[in-house]
Amino acid sequence: MSERERIAEHLKFFAELGVEGVSRDPRWRVRPCEQGAAEAPQPAGEAVASTEQSDPAAPSAPSRAVADPVAEQADPRAAAKPASPPADPVAERADSGAAAKPAPRTADPAAEQSDPGAAAGPAPRPAGDADTAPIPSWTSASLWDAPAGGGEAAGATPAERLRSIRDELGDCTRCKLHGGRSHLVFGVGRPDADLMFVGEAPGRDEDRQGEPFVGRAGQLLTKIIEAIDLRREDVYIANVIKCRPPQNRNPERDEVETCRPFLFAQIDAIQPRVIVALGSFAVRTLLDDDRLPISRARGQVYACRGAKLIPTFHPAFLLRSPDRKRDVWEDMKRVRSLLRGG
Repeated sequence: MSERERIAEHLKFFAELGVEGVSRDPRWRVRPCEQGAAEAPQPAGEAVASTEQSDPAAPSAPSRAVADPVAEQADPRAAAKPASPPADPVAERADSGAAAKPAPRTADPAAEQSDPGAAAGPAPRPAGDADTAPIPSWTSASLWDAPAGGGEAAGATPAERLRSIRDELGDCTRCKLHGGRSHLVFGVGRPDADLMFVGEAPGRDEDRQGEPFVGRAGQLLTKIIEAIDLRREDVYIANVIKCRPPQNRNPERDEVETCRPFLFAQIDAIQPRVIVALGSFAVRTLLDDDRLPISRARGQVYACRGAKLIPTFHPAFLLRSPDRKRDVWEDMKRVRSLLRGG
């Protein structure tokens, strides 16, 4: 049987099983009738034999870690390193489907923020006052493979790293939002700030001026910052989304996924001690939990990229629900305590 015929047969077999994609784990590449042979013990030190060697008519080839030529075509890097099956073979495919999850949408973010019983689902483990929760594995990964410049040169200052990230972002056309913006809103503030605020997306005023939080909500945020004995220029302010969504609608998942690496890069460049996540979208993006409502997240301290994360309500929500300002004040008192080493 030729190589092409073997590949076609594999793909047909996968289609019959309803499998999407190809696992790198050799145990998932064998038909049930071949399972016994595939699981036969091998002498120590020998690599997994290629399926090509099971066909007497196939040309002999050196033993390779990847048994299926289809898998090699799907991932050219597979041939360069030994296959290492995970404890759960299905887990290897879980990440590849993560981006397909639909983003939860609400007609009015205020409704979700004000409902203490909103959205179910396990919340990320809070760090507590001692910040003992480990940083999730996804937060320690590289934000992008290797952007040009990257700002990661040895000895680069936070300001230089931020400039490099802004240069990498450029006149961004990576998602559909770029067509309706007036200005890209990157971020503003002290490059080495101990405190960083992360909001949702630019509004009309921010889109016009190219600076985050300059409208009514921004004026309220400035008062909140001053209430803990800081000035606006002492902190760094950014948004998850860098371009204004039309009619100020909720950000969509593909837009969040496009902008999130740049937000993470900003956090890594600044290295704040405390991050305040303003509203549900900021909390969900920073904690990688699409179902966590702000009403359940606030009041906790989470670990995020080496900083302590405090969720609280968005200033725009406070303009509509001023009775929740007391909750924000309690959150900001905790922020002040953390900054003072408490």
